[in-house]
Amino acid sequence: MVSQEQRRRQLAREKFLRQQQRRTEARRRSRVRNSVIASVLGVVVIGSVALYTTGVLKNDDDKKTNASAEVTPSATPTSKAPDPCAKPAAGSVKKLSWKKEPAMTIDTSAKYTLKLATTCGDIGVALKTSAAPHTVNSFDFLAGKGYFDHTKCHRLTTQGIYVLQCGDPQGTGMGGPGYTLPDENLKDPSLKNNTYPAGTVAMANTGQKHTGGSQFFLVYKDSQLPPSYTPFGTIDAAGLKVLTKIAAAGDSTGAGDGAPNATVVINKATVSKS
Repeated sequence: MVSQEQRRRQLAREKFLRQQQRRTEARRRSRVRNSVIASVLGVVVIGSVALYTTGVLKNDDDKKTNASAEVTPSATPTSKAPDPCAKPAAGSVKKLSWKKEPAMTIDTSAKYTLKLATTCGDIGVALKTSAAPHTVNSFDFLAGKGYFDHTKCHRLTTQGIYVLQCGDPQGTGMGGPGYTLPDENLKDPSLKNNTYPAGTVAMANTGQKHTGGSQFFLVYKDSQLPPSYTPFGTIDAAGLKVLTKIAAAGDSTGAGDGAPNATVVINKATVSKS
């Protein structure tokens, strides 16, 4: 016969076993739930990466940002490098627009230079006046109106092609002066084997003929590009050093194509006749 004390102990053991079973089941359900959550998160992350790499999540500006839809970023993002440039000068971007290309006022037989006084240092450019008269005349006109002053250079590429893109008052790759320019000098002797050599300054465009505006790019390292972008100037040695410093700071994406980490602002653009 089972004593009252034995019965009490038996009931206590059974209660303990039931508690253990409930705890074990709770832990099992928790593991299953966490596994499902992890799987869902994994699908979301992988899906997002796939959407980004196929362009679904990319800003539509990329389709219209001029210098180079040819580059496909592939590098792993890295930590942001220190900003090597100074603070921008006081002032604001002017909101200017014109309906048609300015009348020709430059002397096409004379030599002209473009000076970009930037937060990262001065960039001097010898302009190819006779080879690209419409482009040089436009730059002379826009610089004289203060159009480029206080504008950001909005794009840096460090893979495939090696350029700094500037000239958009909006800073988005979508801005322009309201008019377009004809393509010029596309058979420049410097453009060999579909390469824009280091030191070239060329017009950006939409990918269509005769769609240059105010945006331009500065090549700091030989870059493979089709001869579709008007080359209109050559950067001086000091300017190339400035561009190398900007490129070393990297871009905002860490993937080789994005806004420069350096604060590159054109404090003042000046075109001078030699």
